[in-house]
Amino acid sequence: MEAPPTVGVEEEFLLVDPRTGAPVSRNADVVRTAADFGMDLQLEIMRCQVETNTHVHTNTADLLRELRELRRGAAASAEKHDAVLLAAAVPPYVPDELSITAAPRYHRIAENFGRLAREQGLCGCHVHVAVPDRAAALRVSNFLRPWLPLLLALTANSAIYRGGETGYASWRNILWRRWPSAGPPPHFDSVADFEVAVESMLSLGVILDRKMVYWDVRPSTTFPTVEVRVSDVPATVEETALLASLVRACAMTASTTDSVPFVAEATLRAAYWKAAHEGIDGDAIDPVDGSTVPVEDLLTRLIERVRPALERLGDFDFVSDGLAAQLVRGNGARRQLTAFRARGDLGDVVDELAEATLYSCR
Repeated sequence: MEAPPTVGVEEEFLLVDPRTGAPVSRNADVVRTAADFGMDLQLEIMRCQVETNTHVHTNTADLLRELRELRRGAAASAEKHDAVLLAAAVPPYVPDELSITAAPRYHRIAENFGRLAREQGLCGCHVHVAVPDRAAALRVSNFLRPWLPLLLALTANSAIYRGGETGYASWRNILWRRWPSAGPPPHFDSVADFEVAVESMLSLGVILDRKMVYWDVRPSTTFPTVEVRVSDVPATVEETALLASLVRACAMTASTTDSVPFVAEATLRAAYWKAAHEGIDGDAIDPVDGSTVPVEDLLTRLIERVRPALERLGDFDFVSDGLAAQLVRGNGARRQLTAFRARGDLGDVVDELAEATLYSCR
């Protein structure tokens, strides 16, 4: 029996002023300081964002340990420049326009996409699972399509934006899907179909390069992996590790699954909207049959569907216990709303996010 596939995670973070909670354009300084500490942080499109990348891991315990180290190091580097690191998928407070990072590709995107690019400041979490080839990546993509809204609901962490409630658990997802290449991928019957779709977007000018294939699942342009990008950056490292374990188990299950249910595009998009709107605190749409069910019930179905893979990974108890705890404690969206509704003070939201970002990391 082959060894389970390896997994790695990218997390995007905001840098904000410790007094006002406003985004601060200091990512280049923070990245340089991190390098002095022997840490490799990445610049993101906005100067108020940084990204961490884990190594490749074979077990979730080691992944969780590194996620803690990376958040701790990134936060310490930010503090050196009078900034707070936030695991928040949108800035709770934001001026009309953010500052673009000084990189040619990012400025080219901004020139072509205007305010769509300049109003970014969106932070997600990308899970990479090793696959033998592109055909295997597309099998994982097809398998995951019906479950993507559920993963979004689980990690929703962007309920407060521009100083107030958005009415959504994941406002990032609503904003992100404005991009012409974002959202759920089509169902692909072959690698050739995938290539035709990508080449069409390139020739039509709706993407500038292959890195702008922003579908929520895609074959990575850089690594021999399938990249799952649907998630808001989770509030805590435990939630990130939980997401990574579920995605990895889904990828393993996809490798032994001959066919997946057909999901109509309209139903899938409705399920996305429902997930972004309600997060884990409401109902979900099962995209396969179109029924409305409690999020907890759909999560139970997912765990049972991938249980053999979770047991092989040794993650079944970790995932089951983690999901139960998260349903009680709430995800980032619930934390943000609880903090904001207590006094209507945005500072309380920033404090809550800062505490969750480093929860269990110190």
